[in-house]
Amino acid sequence: MLWGVKMHANELTVSVETVRELVDEQFPEWRGLSIKQVASRGTVNALFRLSDRLVARLPLVPGDVGQMRQRIESEARAARELLGRSRFPTPAPVGIGEPGDGYPLPWSVQTWLPGTVATDADPGESVDFGHDLAEFIQGVRAIDTHGRTHAGHGRGGDLRAHDAWVETCFQRSEQLLEVPRLRRLWSVLRELPRHAPDVMTHGDLNPGNVLVSDNRLAGIIDVGSLGPADPALDLVGAWHLLEAGPRQVLRDDLECDDLEWARGKAWAFEQALGVVWYYVDSNPTMSLMGWRTLERLMAEPAPN
Repeated sequence: MLWGVKMHANELTVSVETVRELVDEQFPEWRGLSIKQVASRGTVNALFRLSDRLVARLPLVPGDVGQMRQRIESEARAARELLGRSRFPTPAPVGIGEPGDGYPLPWSVQTWLPGTVATDADPGESVDFGHDLAEFIQGVRAIDTHGRTHAGHGRGGDLRAHDAWVETCFQRSEQLLEVPRLRRLWSVLRELPRHAPDVMTHGDLNPGNVLVSDNRLAGIIDVGSLGPADPALDLVGAWHLLEAGPRQVLRDDLECDDLEWARGKAWAFEQALGVVWYYVDSNPTMSLMGWRTLERLMAEPAPN
Protein backbone atom coordinates (compact mmCIF):
# COMPACT_ATOMS: atom_id res chain seq x y z
CA MET A 1 0.00 0.00 0.00
CA LEU A 2 0.99 3.67 -0.15
CA TRP A 3 2.49 4.64 3.19
CA GLY A 4 0.05 6.47 5.46
CA VAL A 5 -2.96 5.98 3.18
CA LYS A 6 -5.73 3.58 4.17
CA MET A 7 -7.72 2.08 1.30
CA HIS A 8 -10.28 0.14 3.36
CA ALA A 9 -12.33 1.30 6.34
CA ASN A 10 -11.08 -1.47 8.64
CA GLU A 11 -7.58 -1.76 7.22
CA LEU A 12 -4.79 -3.14 9.40
CA THR A 13 -1.64 -1.14 10.10
CA VAL A 14 1.58 -3.10 9.65
CA SER A 15 5.00 -1.73 10.61
CA VAL A 16 8.54 -2.82 9.80
CA GLU A 17 9.02 -3.49 13.51
CA THR A 18 6.05 -5.89 13.57
CA VAL A 19 7.35 -7.76 10.53
CA ARG A 20 10.80 -7.97 12.11
CA GLU A 21 9.31 -9.62 15.19
CA LEU A 22 7.20 -12.03 13.11
CA VAL A 23 10.14 -13.05 10.92
CA ASP A 24 12.62 -13.43 13.78
CA GLU A 25 10.22 -15.56 15.83
CA GLN A 26 8.82 -17.77 13.08
CA PHE A 27 11.68 -17.92 10.56
CA PRO A 28 14.87 -17.64 12.62
CA GLU A 29 16.98 -18.56 9.58
CA TRP A 30 16.09 -15.11 8.16
CA ARG A 31 17.02 -13.07 11.24
CA GLY A 32 19.98 -11.59 9.41
CA LEU A 33 17.96 -10.36 6.45
CA SER A 34 17.17 -6.67 6.17
CA ILE A 35 13.49 -5.67 6.08
CA LYS A 36 12.16 -2.73 4.09
CA GLN A 37 8.56 -1.76 3.39
CA VAL A 38 7.57 -1.54 -0.28
CA ALA A 39 5.57 1.55 -1.26
CA SER A 40 3.12 -0.55 -3.23
CA ARG A 41 -0.04 0.64 -4.96
CA GLY A 42 -1.56 -2.77 -4.38
CA THR A 43 -4.84 -3.02 -2.53
CA VAL A 44 -4.76 -6.40 -0.77
CA ASN A 45 -1.41 -6.85 0.98
CA ALA A 46 1.28 -4.81 2.69
CA LEU A 47 4.62 -5.78 1.17
CA PHE A 48 8.01 -5.96 2.88
CA ARG A 49 11.30 -6.84 1.18
CA LEU A 50 13.41 -9.39 3.02
CA SER A 51 16.87 -8.60 1.68
CA ASP A 52 16.98 -8.71 -2.13
CA ARG A 53 15.40 -12.09 -2.76
CA LEU A 54 12.18 -12.45 -0.73
CA VAL A 55 9.01 -10.50 -0.05
CA ALA A 56 6.62 -10.87 2.88
CA ARG A 57 2.95 -10.30 2.05
CA LEU A 58 0.67 -9.39 4.95
CA PRO A 59 -3.09 -9.11 4.26
CA LEU A 60 -4.48 -5.66 4.97
CA VAL A 61 -8.14 -6.44 5.67
CA PRO A 62 -9.10 -8.31 8.89
CA GLY A 63 -10.91 -11.62 8.57
CA ASP A 64 -11.33 -15.10 9.95
CA VAL A 65 -7.94 -16.67 10.64
CA GLY A 66 -8.92 -20.08 9.26
CA GLN A 67 -10.39 -18.64 6.08
CA MET A 68 -7.35 -16.42 5.57
CA ARG A 69 -5.02 -19.39 5.97
CA GLN A 70 -7.04 -21.31 3.39
CA ARG A 71 -6.78 -18.35 1.00
CA ILE A 72 -3.02 -18.07 1.45
CA GLU A 73 -2.57 -21.81 1.00
CA SER A 74 -4.69 -21.63 -2.16
CA GLU A 75 -2.53 -18.77 -3.43
CA ALA A 76 0.59 -20.86 -2.79
CA ARG A 77 -0.86 -23.79 -4.74
CA ALA A 78 -1.68 -21.46 -7.61
CA ALA A 79 1.84 -20.04 -7.59
CA ARG A 80 3.36 -23.54 -7.71
CA GLU A 81 1.03 -24.51 -10.56
CA LEU A 82 2.06 -21.49 -12.64
CA LEU A 83 5.77 -21.59 -11.82
CA GLY A 84 7.88 -22.41 -14.87
CA ARG A 85 4.92 -22.61 -17.25
CA SER A 86 6.02 -19.49 -19.07
CA ARG A 87 9.35 -17.89 -19.92
CA PHE A 88 8.13 -14.88 -17.94
CA PRO A 89 9.01 -15.07 -14.23
CA THR A 90 6.30 -15.58 -11.62
CA PRO A 91 6.80 -15.72 -7.83
CA ALA A 92 7.54 -18.95 -6.02
CA PRO A 93 5.95 -19.58 -2.60
CA VAL A 94 8.55 -19.88 0.16
CA GLY A 95 6.67 -19.97 3.45
CA ILE A 96 3.47 -19.24 5.36
CA GLY A 97 3.60 -17.34 8.64
CA GLU A 98 1.18 -17.43 11.56
CA PRO A 99 -0.51 -14.66 13.56
CA GLY A 100 1.75 -13.13 16.20
CA ASP A 101 2.16 -10.16 18.50
CA GLY A 102 0.93 -7.07 16.70
CA TYR A 103 -0.53 -8.89 13.70
CA PRO A 104 -3.67 -11.08 13.80
CA LEU A 105 -3.57 -13.04 10.54
CA PRO A 106 -1.57 -15.65 8.62
CA TRP A 107 0.84 -14.17 6.07
CA SER A 108 3.09 -15.41 3.31
CA VAL A 109 6.60 -15.15 1.89
CA GLN A 110 7.42 -15.37 -1.81
CA THR A 111 10.43 -14.84 -4.03
CA TRP A 112 10.94 -11.22 -5.08
CA LEU A 113 10.85 -10.47 -8.81
CA PRO A 114 12.78 -7.55 -10.32
CA GLY A 115 11.04 -5.08 -12.58
CA THR A 116 8.83 -2.01 -12.40
CA VAL A 117 5.07 -2.33 -12.08
CA ALA A 118 3.20 -1.21 -15.19
CA THR A 119 1.48 1.58 -13.24
CA ASP A 120 4.91 3.25 -13.04
CA ALA A 121 6.46 2.05 -16.33
CA ASP A 122 3.54 2.34 -18.73
CA PRO A 123 4.09 -0.10 -21.64
CA GLY A 124 0.89 0.88 -23.43
CA GLU A 125 2.49 1.93 -26.71
CA SER A 126 4.88 -1.04 -26.94
CA VAL A 127 4.11 -3.54 -29.70
CA ASP A 128 6.72 -5.89 -28.21
CA PHE A 129 4.91 -5.79 -24.89
CA GLY A 130 1.66 -6.64 -26.68
CA HIS A 131 3.32 -9.75 -28.12
CA ASP A 132 4.76 -10.64 -24.72
CA LEU A 133 1.42 -10.34 -22.93
CA ALA A 134 -0.28 -12.50 -25.56
CA GLU A 135 2.45 -15.12 -25.14
CA PHE A 136 1.92 -15.15 -21.37
CA ILE A 137 -1.84 -15.56 -21.77
CA GLN A 138 -1.28 -18.42 -24.22
CA GLY A 139 1.04 -20.10 -21.74
CA VAL A 140 -1.51 -19.88 -18.95
CA ARG A 141 -4.28 -21.20 -21.19
CA ALA A 142 -2.11 -24.22 -21.99
CA ILE A 143 -2.14 -25.37 -18.34
CA ASP A 144 -4.45 -28.36 -17.88
CA THR A 145 -7.61 -27.57 -15.90
CA HIS A 146 -7.80 -31.25 -14.84
CA GLY A 147 -11.56 -31.03 -15.16
CA ARG A 148 -11.89 -27.98 -12.94
CA THR A 149 -14.39 -25.26 -13.81
CA HIS A 150 -14.99 -21.71 -12.64
CA ALA A 151 -15.64 -21.56 -8.90
CA GLY A 152 -18.90 -19.64 -9.36
CA HIS A 153 -17.82 -16.41 -7.68
CA GLY A 154 -15.70 -13.50 -8.83
CA ARG A 155 -14.99 -12.54 -12.41
CA GLY A 156 -14.82 -15.16 -15.13
CA GLY A 157 -18.25 -16.80 -14.96
CA ASP A 158 -21.66 -15.31 -15.75
CA LEU A 159 -21.53 -11.63 -16.66
CA ARG A 160 -25.07 -11.04 -15.44
CA ALA A 161 -24.14 -12.26 -11.96
CA HIS A 162 -22.35 -8.91 -11.57
CA ASP A 163 -25.44 -6.75 -12.17
CA ALA A 164 -25.88 -5.82 -8.50
CA TRP A 165 -22.24 -4.77 -8.14
CA VAL A 166 -22.33 -2.80 -11.39
CA GLU A 167 -25.48 -1.01 -10.22
CA THR A 168 -23.73 -0.07 -6.98
CA CYS A 169 -20.84 1.28 -9.03
CA PHE A 170 -23.16 3.34 -11.19
CA GLN A 171 -24.77 4.88 -8.12
CA ARG A 172 -21.40 5.68 -6.54
CA SER A 173 -20.06 7.15 -9.79
CA GLU A 174 -22.71 9.76 -10.58
CA GLN A 175 -20.30 12.63 -9.84
CA LEU A 176 -17.30 10.94 -11.44
CA LEU A 177 -18.35 9.34 -14.71
CA GLU A 178 -20.81 9.67 -17.58
CA VAL A 179 -23.09 7.07 -16.04
CA PRO A 180 -25.99 7.07 -18.57
CA ARG A 181 -23.59 6.26 -21.38
CA LEU A 182 -21.91 3.55 -19.30
CA ARG A 183 -25.29 2.05 -18.43
CA ARG A 184 -26.09 1.70 -22.11
CA LEU A 185 -22.82 -0.09 -22.75
CA TRP A 186 -23.31 -2.49 -19.84
CA SER A 187 -26.82 -3.31 -21.06
CA VAL A 188 -25.17 -4.68 -24.22
CA LEU A 189 -22.13 -6.29 -22.63
CA ARG A 190 -24.07 -8.22 -19.97
CA GLU A 191 -26.07 -10.05 -22.66
CA LEU A 192 -23.06 -11.42 -24.52
CA PRO A 193 -23.42 -15.23 -24.78
CA ARG A 194 -20.78 -17.66 -23.60
CA HIS A 195 -19.86 -20.68 -25.74
CA ALA A 196 -16.19 -21.42 -25.05
CA PRO A 197 -15.29 -23.81 -22.19
CA ASP A 198 -13.24 -22.70 -19.21
CA VAL A 199 -9.47 -22.48 -19.56
CA MET A 200 -6.81 -21.55 -17.05
CA THR A 201 -6.48 -17.80 -16.50
CA HIS A 202 -4.30 -15.52 -14.37
CA GLY A 203 -7.49 -13.78 -13.33
CA ASP A 204 -6.26 -10.25 -12.61
CA LEU A 205 -4.03 -8.79 -15.33
CA ASN A 206 -4.14 -5.21 -14.14
CA PRO A 207 -1.08 -2.91 -14.26
CA GLY A 208 -0.23 -3.40 -10.59
CA ASN A 209 0.32 -7.12 -11.19
CA VAL A 210 2.52 -6.75 -14.26
CA LEU A 211 6.27 -6.05 -14.21
CA VAL A 212 7.98 -4.15 -17.02
CA SER A 213 11.60 -3.66 -18.08
CA ASP A 214 12.61 -1.73 -21.22
CA ASN A 215 8.99 -1.82 -22.46
CA ARG A 216 8.96 -5.62 -22.33
CA LEU A 217 7.10 -7.95 -19.99
CA ALA A 218 9.48 -8.74 -17.11
CA GLY A 219 7.21 -10.84 -14.90
CA ILE A 220 3.75 -11.37 -13.45
CA ILE A 221 2.93 -11.15 -9.74
CA ASP A 222 -0.15 -11.68 -7.55
CA VAL A 223 -0.86 -15.04 -9.14
CA GLY A 224 -3.25 -16.31 -6.47
CA SER A 225 -6.29 -15.90 -8.74
CA LEU A 226 -4.96 -18.49 -11.20
CA GLY A 227 -7.77 -20.85 -12.09
CA PRO A 228 -10.31 -21.98 -14.69
CA ALA A 229 -12.57 -19.28 -16.09
CA ASP A 230 -13.95 -17.69 -19.23
CA PRO A 231 -11.09 -17.56 -21.78
CA ALA A 232 -11.94 -13.89 -22.25
CA LEU A 233 -11.10 -13.00 -18.64
CA ASP A 234 -7.38 -12.38 -19.18
CA LEU A 235 -8.23 -10.10 -22.10
CA VAL A 236 -8.82 -7.40 -19.46
CA GLY A 237 -5.10 -6.76 -19.87
CA ALA A 238 -5.75 -5.55 -23.42
CA TRP A 239 -7.61 -2.52 -22.07
CA HIS A 240 -5.90 -2.08 -18.72
CA LEU A 241 -2.42 -2.09 -20.28
CA LEU A 242 -2.43 -1.40 -24.01
CA GLU A 243 -3.20 1.36 -26.48
CA ALA A 244 -4.94 0.60 -29.76
CA GLY A 245 -1.99 -0.64 -31.87
CA PRO A 246 -0.45 -3.05 -29.35
CA ARG A 247 -3.96 -4.11 -28.32
CA GLN A 248 -4.65 -5.25 -31.88
CA VAL A 249 -1.32 -7.10 -31.89
CA LEU A 250 -2.42 -9.02 -28.79
CA ARG A 251 -5.78 -9.83 -30.35
CA ASP A 252 -4.14 -11.08 -33.54
CA ASP A 253 -1.66 -13.23 -31.62
CA LEU A 254 -4.46 -14.83 -29.61
CA GLU A 255 -6.73 -15.15 -32.66
CA CYS A 256 -9.71 -13.80 -30.73
CA ASP A 257 -13.05 -13.88 -32.50
CA ASP A 258 -15.54 -11.03 -32.07
CA LEU A 259 -17.44 -12.68 -29.22
CA GLU A 260 -14.39 -13.51 -27.13
CA TRP A 261 -13.00 -10.02 -27.68
CA ALA A 262 -16.30 -8.42 -26.64
CA ARG A 263 -16.53 -10.55 -23.49
CA GLY A 264 -13.00 -9.49 -22.58
CA LYS A 265 -14.22 -5.93 -22.94
CA ALA A 266 -17.10 -6.74 -20.57
CA TRP A 267 -14.79 -8.10 -17.86
CA ALA A 268 -12.51 -5.08 -18.17
CA PHE A 269 -15.56 -2.81 -17.88
CA GLU A 270 -16.77 -4.52 -14.70
CA GLN A 271 -13.37 -4.24 -13.02
CA ALA A 272 -12.57 -0.70 -14.14
CA LEU A 273 -15.96 0.66 -13.12
CA GLY A 274 -15.43 -0.53 -9.56
CA VAL A 275 -11.94 0.80 -8.98
CA VAL A 276 -12.73 4.35 -10.17
CA TRP A 277 -15.01 5.27 -7.27
CA TYR A 278 -13.71 2.87 -4.62
CA TYR A 279 -10.13 4.15 -4.77
CA VAL A 280 -10.71 7.73 -5.89
CA ASP A 281 -9.36 9.15 -2.62
CA SER A 282 -7.37 6.29 -1.09
CA ASN A 283 -5.45 5.05 -4.15
CA PRO A 284 -5.60 7.63 -6.97
CA THR A 285 -3.28 5.58 -9.18
CA MET A 286 -5.68 2.62 -9.08
CA SER A 287 -8.65 4.92 -9.70
CA LEU A 288 -6.87 6.51 -12.66
CA MET A 289 -6.26 3.04 -14.11
CA GLY A 290 -10.02 2.49 -14.07
CA TRP A 291 -10.65 5.85 -15.75
CA ARG A 292 -8.17 5.11 -18.51
CA THR A 293 -9.57 1.63 -19.10
CA LEU A 294 -13.11 2.99 -19.42
CA GLU A 295 -11.89 5.64 -21.86
CA ARG A 296 -10.27 2.96 -24.01
CA LEU A 297 -13.43 0.84 -23.87
CA MET A 298 -15.69 3.72 -24.81
CA ALA A 299 -13.45 4.65 -27.75
CA GLU A 300 -14.22 1.30 -29.42
CA PRO A 301 -17.53 0.50 -31.12
CA ALA A 302 -20.01 -1.31 -28.88
CA PRO A 303 -20.55 -5.01 -29.68
CA ASN A 304 -23.47 -5.77 -31.97
